[in-house]
Amino acid sequence: MKYPLDCEASFKNTYLFWLSRFIRNKITGLSNRQVNNKERLAQILQELILGFDSIKELKLVVKEVRNIGINSIHVYYIPLEKLYTFLINYGAASMKEIDEELLSDFLATETSTLSDATKKNYRIALITFFNYLDKQNEAENGNVYRYGIELKNWGGLSGKSGTKLPSFMQKDEVSTFIQAIESYPFSSKIAARNRLMIKIILYTGIRVSEAINIDLKDFNKDGNAYIIQVRGKGNKPRVVMIKEEIIRKDLKEWNEVKSSSNNLLLCNQKGNPLSQAYISSIVEKILLSVGIRKEKNGAHMLRHTFATMLYQKSKDLILVQESLGHADINTSRIYTHFDKDRLKQTTDIF
Repeated sequence: MKYPLDCEASFKNTYLFWLSRFIRNKITGLSNRQVNNKERLAQILQELILGFDSIKELKLVVKEVRNIGINSIHVYYIPLEKLYTFLINYGAASMKEIDEELLSDFLATETSTLSDATKKNYRIALITFFNYLDKQNEAENGNVYRYGIELKNWGGLSGKSGTKLPSFMQKDEVSTFIQAIESYPFSSKIAARNRLMIKIILYTGIRVSEAINIDLKDFNKDGNAYIIQVRGKGNKPRVVMIKEEIIRKDLKEWNEVKSSSNNLLLCNQKGNPLSQAYISSIVEKILLSVGIRKEKNGAHMLRHTFATMLYQKSKDLILVQESLGHADINTSRIYTHFDKDRLKQTTDIF
């Protein structure tokens, strides 16, 4: 069913109407392999049809969708939430006031401090949203309003000035962090689980989304190590390993208190997967407790730390690519920037 681009309500309500329907459209199109609460997701899809009175209500629902297992929905939502605030401050009264020039102004002001990868996500979110509007709006006389947004001439991505090197821990900081994992005052029921979870991410370099979905059938002991099969982006499987001695104690304690009988290695007390936001908050608290502060203190920083140390020790870019599950080796090349042995050669030129 199609709707007029501008309804009789205020601009705020009109934008929220379209954003809610767009988010619903994206949820139904994204991978649902990790969904852990089908009933609640079905309810949310109905709520998105009814719409919301405020952006805060919609934001809470999107956060819930992520926790349910549609993790990538925020890639579309965050830029469009920022656009909502930008348009309100601009004083927009009609959806028809939005054009390429206004969107370019938005990108220039809102993404100036972001990486090129994030800038690209913003651009894609805008193009996808307005393509959706092109297809779904229709006036009473049957006419359709076309945006035709392409943003080809936006110059925010020219060059590599927006690219940032990833945050990672130095070797001494890693030692401090590992000690802090053992001493941090977790709640007794989840202490072993949290230590196990963080160690697996740190010692294998797997993504947080991969860690929270480890199936027990894919977690097997092999000699003095555990072999873990994980599924990365695009549902591509790969295998990582971790020494048994690193997780033996925590794994034993977690298995003794784990109340759920599901097949997840790591879960909450109801048996549902842990959220990525929860894990990142735990990692950040441990880091801050020992005075380690990085530009990004979340759990993904542990993956960068693993990859950096792996390359420094092995000088094997193929090994880094295979361990991290990168489809393109050029993605792995970022870690060559931290090769101190090669950099030291530059100090002897003169």
